[in-house]
Formats: sequence, C-alpha cells, structure tokens
Amino acid sequence: MDASEPAALAIPGLDVTSEVMELGLQENGVIEVPPYGGGSPAGWFTRSPTPGEQGPSVILGHRNAYEGGPGIFAELPSMEVGDSVEVTRDDGSTAQFTVYRTEQFSQENFPTLEVYGNTEGSELRLITCDGLNEETGALEDNFIVYAKLQS
Repeated sequence: MDASEPAALAIPGLDVTSEVMELGLQENGVIEVPPYGGGSPAGWFTRSPTPGEQGPSVILGHRNAYEGGPGIFAELPSMEVGDSVEVTRDDGSTAQFTVYRTEQFSQENFPTLEVYGNTEGSELRLITCDGLNEETGALEDNFIVYAKLQS
C-alpha cells in the first residue's frame, strides 16, 4: 500500500474503536505516549511506516486512564493469534492486519529491534503497559501485539 497516515483503529474482537493521534519523540529521545486522561485515543508513532506500508507501523495506547478506569488498550493482553485489527487511513482505505504473535516484556528488556526493525512485509505493532507491581502501583512491563497485513 502507498503511504497514508492512520485516521482510526478498530479491534473488532475487543469492541475497540479509536481515532489515532500522532506521536513523535520527546526531547530525551524517548517515544511520546498519548495523554493519560480517560478517553485518550491511540497514537501512531510518526517515525514508523504508515499502516500498510512495508515495515512495522507502531501504535500505542494506555491500559488505564490516569484518573482510573480503562484506557483504550485495557483489554489488549487478551488478544490472540488470528485476531484482526483494522486501520482506516487518511486516503479512505483500510489496512487489515492479522495477529501472529503477542508477548509481554519487562520495560528493561524491551525488544527494540523486534518492534521497530525492518520487516519483509507490512506489519503492525500495538503496544501498551502491563505487569502491575502491587507494591508500587506501577506498570513495569509492556504488552506487544504483532500483526501482518492481510493480502
């Protein structure tokens, strides 16, 4: 598919729909995240390919809202191989992806190359925080969904 920025995201199996905002890098070089407030949309990392282009397009979303309650990716860890993800693009087309892998990683062992590295085809990565530390209340892991463009 030609380049076209994402406008909306749908995960039918989770009954999730979201507009998609743009995310860049913070001054310290770390990827931005969407706002923490309830109702915050998912965010596309603008330094990754657009969904449907060759390479891994990266979309982030929160598991929980800052003030409590679920975030847009609250149920992401329940996704399974074979599930579908649809990204509506600015040009009106829809890129449909099929999940082929899901995995949880500690933030200290984040698989940067697997997430952002080149791929043969068009792929999608959905990322949220996970791994609640009961003592601190912090989410110390990331949950990542890997999906390939349906042909």
